[in-house]
Amino acid sequence: MTHHQGASDLSRRTLLKTATVTSIGATALAPGFALAQAPASLPAPTPAAPATTITNPPRDFSPRGAPTTYFTDPDVLTVDPAFNALAQPNTPIKRLWTGALWAEGPAWNAQGRYLLWSDIPNNRQLRWLEDDGHVSVFRLPSNNSNGNSFDFQGRQLSCEHLTRRVVRYELDGSATVLAESYQGKRLNSPNDIVPHPDGSYWFTDPPYGGQLYEGAPDAAGGPSNASGRLKSTLGQPPGIGTFKRELPTNCYRIDPSGRIDLVITEEQVPDPNGLCFSPDHKKLYVASTGKGPGDTGPGGKGVVFVFDVGTDNKVSNGKVFTECMVDGIKCGPDGLRTDVDGNLWCSSNAGRALGYSGATVWSPEGKLLGRIRLPEVCGNITFGGPKRNRLFMAASQSLYALYVGTQGAAPG
Repeated sequence: MTHHQGASDLSRRTLLKTATVTSIGATALAPGFALAQAPASLPAPTPAAPATTITNPPRDFSPRGAPTTYFTDPDVLTVDPAFNALAQPNTPIKRLWTGALWAEGPAWNAQGRYLLWSDIPNNRQLRWLEDDGHVSVFRLPSNNSNGNSFDFQGRQLSCEHLTRRVVRYELDGSATVLAESYQGKRLNSPNDIVPHPDGSYWFTDPPYGGQLYEGAPDAAGGPSNASGRLKSTLGQPPGIGTFKRELPTNCYRIDPSGRIDLVITEEQVPDPNGLCFSPDHKKLYVASTGKGPGDTGPGGKGVVFVFDVGTDNKVSNGKVFTECMVDGIKCGPDGLRTDVDGNLWCSSNAGRALGYSGATVWSPEGKLLGRIRLPEVCGNITFGGPKRNRLFMAASQSLYALYVGTQGAAPG
């Protein structure tokens, strides 16, 4: 007993001494703490930087990760009180899967209760099953597909970088090419697509697939292979790698008759990327991102535009909806979706600005309401789940999900 008591006293003395030294060291190393005790006449301390998603030890977002210790997930941030009605308490952000090279184009199949998304460089589409979380390869090759969606009849729509076309997978398993050219000129690399209740499809056509990593560069002499040094046919099936960029970066509408109409020009929205309609389909939102391969113009500036959509399917009154700036950080938009109240949910690519990639949420008036922080750049998002109240986020190498307090406004 005496031996144990002495060890206990020694342990307490050692602990007290260590705590005192640590406290002094921490004070010396914490200028913010010292300034907080300084007289009021001294300059105010610099505001602390926003907390990031990096913790020590790093947070495990996967289903195997420890539960979050907060009633609301610490990486779901309210900026405006209105966001509290959209955020779902007592639910965490979950990393459902990781292992992609560049995850994009998530789309929810309501009947099959699965999420489909693209892994562009790996030339495949993946599928996550809701019932048991199983992930499998859904389509290989996918022709370096990017954006996907499901139309109002439940048919899958895909934008293919490699073949520079838009396809629809029919319910009988066959595939239909919906668009591959405009006025006799090959499309650049269709990026994202949304269905309209009138049976039409609207899609963007930037140049991002005209590169080695996500498709095939132009044939020799084309804008993305002007020197001709790249061998664009290497590793490709016959006929691939022979195209050259011929068109500006535009947005198009595929009429139910099959006619393809130009709806937004490059001058209106340079390098269009993600797009979506408002719940009443009277407004069209289009993300404008940075310069792509072969671009000779200035490229997009990482903003979201909004247009009025008339009954004649023509757009008007285009303007910048949001510059996507948060705390002075450019949260570059890519994929877009609206909820049933008309709020716009945007994927966020903040590059190396840790803590700002993920998703941002904006009111119909363009006011920032809240944001979701992920430890990876987020390329695209969609609403899914049986009640369409779960936000799926395709982010770099991984797929994330978060239950929310609202519903997505559109299928797919």
